[in-house]
This record gives sequence, structure tokens and C-alpha cells, in this order.
Amino acid sequence: MTGRLNGKSAIITGSARGVGRAFAEAYVREGATAVAIADIDFERALATAAEIGPAAYAVRIDVSSQDSIDAAVAACVERVGGIDILVNNAAIFDLAPIVEITRKSYQRVFDINVGGCLFTLQAVAKQMIAQGRGGKIINMASQAGRRGEALVGVYCASKAAVISITQSAGLDLIKHGIHVNGIAPGVVGTEMWDEVDALFAKYENRPIGEKKRLVGEAVPLGRMGRAEDLTGMAIFLASAEADYIVAQTYNVDGGNWMS
Repeated sequence: MTGRLNGKSAIITGSARGVGRAFAEAYVREGATAVAIADIDFERALATAAEIGPAAYAVRIDVSSQDSIDAAVAACVERVGGIDILVNNAAIFDLAPIVEITRKSYQRVFDINVGGCLFTLQAVAKQMIAQGRGGKIINMASQAGRRGEALVGVYCASKAAVISITQSAGLDLIKHGIHVNGIAPGVVGTEMWDEVDALFAKYENRPIGEKKRLVGEAVPLGRMGRAEDLTGMAIFLASAEADYIVAQTYNVDGGNWMS
């Protein structure tokens, strides 16, 4: 049986769990023959790769470190000969009122969410150019990048930057046959949202779980997203079906945001 990603090699950052893992599983189902579970938590990446099967393998990556990015790309090339698809999924979240934001928090969020996206994209794009067969790069943005939120200034700004990088990189790299596009999820009920809920509980004086429930109820579709809700777009943008799409970021959010 052939799939839309038959024979392709992919690297997905932050894919030991959550949305990244769902993408890895979906890519394997669609025929990708080599999917790198690239994560800073290498032990969990190893376990995830083993659970997905022989088409998946673990790679250690810290997207805030250029040496780590370069080593991860080199490891993928050494193992499977090249990279056809990159998904920039690794990200962190923090939350605070504007007057309480620390430079340390700001720096860490931007190092990972923005710098990690840009410099992983850059390293893989260089490899794709050397290969000479183009490629697909998908950056994970967020509905938070479409607007400001009172307590989420740094994270919102970081995801707005991802959308902007997607536009600029898409316009620059298409001459090499490299398509750069993005996905902007809404609220997705992964382990990360449990951490987000705890932060909202602290700053909005709510019981644990209440913010998560309320934001789910506010989605026009009627619930929080699931990681699997995003896989269709991730497959589409990585496939030949998206060959005429460049520098776009698509909302997959149950109707939460329209743009």
C-alpha cells in the first residue's frame, strides 16, 4: 500500500510525546520510511520510536543549541541519507503579567520557540539545498501568534515570530524547491496544556482544571483539540498535494480564530 509520503524521510522536533508524536505516527502510516523522533528527552524519544516501529528512530536534539541542531541533522543524514521533511514542533510555554515577565523567561521562550525554529529550519534547509530535490518544512505556530493575550505576552510574541519566519523563509527558499508553511493550532489537550492550566490557576486564582475546561467549552466546535486533529494538515503540507502552497500558516483550531 502506498501513502502520500511514500519513501520520504522526516525529522520532527519535540516528537517524543503529544502533537509531535501524533505526527510521527501519521507520517509512518502514510508511507514515510524514516521518521526521526527528535527530542531533548532522549530516553522518551527512544521509547516512542520503539513503540511506533522500525520506520521511526530516536535523535537527541536541544533546539536552543546550534551544536545540538547540527549534530541531529548530521545523524539523520548519516542514518538515512537525507531529509525530505522537517516539522519544527519543539516549543515551551510560560505565562506572567507584563510587569512580572523576567528576562530569563523571555530569553528561554525565544531561544526555543523562535531561535529553535529558525536555526533548525536553516540547518535542514542547507541539507535540502545540497540534496537538490527540494523539501517540505512545516513550522508549528499557534492561534496565540494571531493576537495578544494579557498574561501570555512572551509566548504570543514568539508564535507571531514563527508565523513571520514562515513567510520570509517560504519566500526565500522556494527557489530551491523547498516549501515552508505553518500550522496554527488552537487549544490542544496534550500534556503541555496541563502545565498551561497550572499557570493560569496560579495567576487567575482558579482551581486546577477549570481554565482547561473553560477554554475547551469556548471553542466553537465544542471541545479542545486532540493531537490527531492536526495530523491531516501535517500530512497535507508535507505531501505533493501542497506543491503550490508557499509561506502560508493554516489555522486548525475548531473555529477559534478566523484569518
